[in-house]
Amino acid sequence: MITSIILMNIKRNKVNKVADMLVDMPEISEVYSVAGKYDLVAIVRVKENDDLASLVTNKLSRLSDIRKTDTMLAFKAYSRHDLDSMFSL
Repeated sequence: MITSIILMNIKRNKVNKVADMLVDMPEISEVYSVAGKYDLVAIVRVKENDDLASLVTNKLSRLSDIRKTDTMLAFKAYSRHDLDSMFSL
């Protein structure tokens, strides 16, 4: 499983709308509204890099209320939870 964190800047007053659309995408397991430099953080879990590429370049790029994204690829998870079993595809 490939995990990615996508940080997003959203158009003013569109955060809730975009969050609702993101959480309905099967690749996205969680969406957080946050304070600070970014408006939303999406946790992405996919089987292959091509799935992540398709999400970012096809699906997210079509959402006009997203102004900017920064995508980070996770190398290793440090958690007390068995994330692989919780998010097995």
